[in-house]
Amino acid sequence: MPSDGKTDMERVGLFSELGYISIGDKYKSSFNKAFNAAANHGRQMLTEGPKSRSALPAGYFSQGFTRVMQGEAYSDPIKIRRQRRLQEAKKNLGKALLPSSCPKKPSGLGSYYGTLGGPIPALSPAQLSKKPYSAPGRNFVTNPPKKGTGYGYPQVMIGSLPPYMPDPYDRAKEIRRKEMETHKKMVKGAPFRLNLHPLDIFDVNPYRSDRPARTAHPPRATKSSEKAFKPSSPAKKMGGMKAGTFDSYPSHSEDAYIVKRASALAGGSGGTKGGGHVFRPSPGPKSTPVRSIMDANIIK
Repeated sequence: MPSDGKTDMERVGLFSELGYISIGDKYKSSFNKAFNAAANHGRQMLTEGPKSRSALPAGYFSQGFTRVMQGEAYSDPIKIRRQRRLQEAKKNLGKALLPSSCPKKPSGLGSYYGTLGGPIPALSPAQLSKKPYSAPGRNFVTNPPKKGTGYGYPQVMIGSLPPYMPDPYDRAKEIRRKEMETHKKMVKGAPFRLNLHPLDIFDVNPYRSDRPARTAHPPRATKSSEKAFKPSSPAKKMGGMKAGTFDSYPSHSEDAYIVKRASALAGGSGGTKGGGHVFRPSPGPKSTPVRSIMDANIIK
C-alpha cells in the first residue's frame, strides 16, 4: 500500500473486483476429469507394433526387394573403353612417328658429342696470348705496428702526446673575483637616482620606503602569573557515568505532560465536532497504461 493511503484497486484502473454472474450452481472441478473420455470406452485400434531394421524385407512398406530402375541393361566399362580406343585409331592418317636412331648420350661436361650443333668458338678452352709477367716492386718497410686501442695507451697514435696543461681547482672563482675587481675600479661615485621618476598615484605597497628599515628591538619577556595546566593523573576512562569528562553528568529535566485535545481523543483520526465521520470526496479518474504510437505502428 502506498504512503497516500489508497490501494492499487483505487489508484490504478487495471484492478477491479470480480463480477457476481453466478446463479448459485455448484462448482465442478476439471482436475479429475479425463481429457478424452471416449477413448476409455469401446474397442480401440490395435497395431502389430514397431519392427526392427534388418536384412529382411520386414519393417519396410514393400514385401520384396525391388530394383531401382526396371529394365536397365548391364554395361561393361572395359569393353566400352576398348571400342572407343579402336574408333580413335581409325582417324590416324599414317603410321606412328619413329626416331631415326637411338639418341646419343653426352660423354661429360664440356663435350659436344650428342648435341645438335658443333663446338662454339667463343667457348673454346684454348688460352689466349697474354703479356709477360712482371713482378711488382717491394713494399715500404716500416716499424712493426704498436699494440693497443689508442684509448689510454701512450705512443700509439700517429702524432705525439699533447702537453700537460694544469687546471687550478678554484679557477672559476678566481676569474669571477678578478672581473668584480675590474668592475669596481671602473665605477665612479654612488649609483644614480632620479628624483623626478614618474610614479603611480596609488602604489601597490603604500608603506614602501627607499630608506632602510629600523632594526626593531626584541620584545621583553613578560612573566605570566597564570600557572600551567596540569591534567589529573592517572587519566580517567570513559564510562556510563561520564567519569572521564571535565563536567559532571547533567541532571535530567522532567518534561511536562501535554494533554491532547478532547476532540482528537473522542473523534478518532479526524478532528470533527460530535465524533462524526470525516468527509472524503469521491476519487477522480484513474490512470491506465496507454500504448505508444511507435508500438502500435510496429504491430501493424
